[in-house]
Amino acid sequence: MEAVYNFNAGPSALPKEVLERAQQELTNFSNTGMSVMELSHRSKEYEAVHQEAIDHLKELLNIPDNYQILLLQGGASLQFAMIPLQFLIEGKIGNYIITGSWSEKAIKEAKLIGETFIGGSAKENQFRSIPDIQSLQYNENDAYVHLTSNNTIFGTQWHEFPTITHAPLIADMSSDILSRSLNVDQFGIIYAGAQKNLGPSGVTVAIVREDLLEADVSHVPTMLQYKTHSNANSLYNTPPSFSIYVLNQVLRWVKEQGGVEILEKRNVAKAKLIYDAIDESNGFYRGHAEEARSNMNITFNLPSEEHNKAFLAEAKELGFVGLNGHRSVGGCRASTYNAVPVEACEKLRDFMKSFQEKS
Repeated sequence: MEAVYNFNAGPSALPKEVLERAQQELTNFSNTGMSVMELSHRSKEYEAVHQEAIDHLKELLNIPDNYQILLLQGGASLQFAMIPLQFLIEGKIGNYIITGSWSEKAIKEAKLIGETFIGGSAKENQFRSIPDIQSLQYNENDAYVHLTSNNTIFGTQWHEFPTITHAPLIADMSSDILSRSLNVDQFGIIYAGAQKNLGPSGVTVAIVREDLLEADVSHVPTMLQYKTHSNANSLYNTPPSFSIYVLNQVLRWVKEQGGVEILEKRNVAKAKLIYDAIDESNGFYRGHAEEARSNMNITFNLPSEEHNKAFLAEAKELGFVGLNGHRSVGGCRASTYNAVPVEACEKLRDFMKSFQEKS
């Protein structure tokens, strides 16, 4: 079968080198005679993989020593509930910045647990931008301020984060973690489903500042307490061991590429190829995001729905996969995560230009 250009929004492209290594070790990991999927999660062979993944994350993201790295399950969607369960106690407010569907889902879960407040929103302009940092509103009794760093559906991204001192800043970074340099110190908690830049679906990374682990969570079910997983080095229950194994392989690959800084430059360049095709099309391609355009998810429409359908049908024939826009927005979307090669973005740019010329 001919190679495809994978622009899926998630689960998404994995580095070919990672898939090949996993294939080579699939039936005999570390001379055990078994797959890593068959190993006990208490075995020294698996625990080495587990700890190496944590150590790689700490190194690549420059995570300070006063943060714990947790390897959890349930995706970002479970974090939407875990966070208010831990911190949204009586008298406190969960402050949410609404920039798209995922932040809306996050506040929906928080409303089931306690009092919430919208400190900023881009909904009025159909999520075509990010609220201005200076316009954000806070409360003295905010339990936390929550935002979604990148919006996969609408194609916007925070390129600068608010500096908050009165409450922890919590960020859902599922779709752009590891794609750019971060000042982790700005955040109380960063969490991310793995299935965009980190690895396959099944594992969720949470980076939690240690002082937040001191909260009284006696009212929270054991499995939903960060403290439970911190105390057990994320081995309280059986972890998603194969997903963590692939996560570790992806992190090794990032190191081989030169680290996050190198990937960031590459990601900016990849996105620019496609944005240039949009910007230079004299309106034939119309980007959904007007400001704060995402370097991970590039969303656009053609002049009509007929053009959209024809574009997507021809793209599919040429081996482009996953270019359909989200059902709530329509149009087209190219997700250019870390593992999407520059060549794929060049091919897409060329196709966009040729399609416009003959339309």
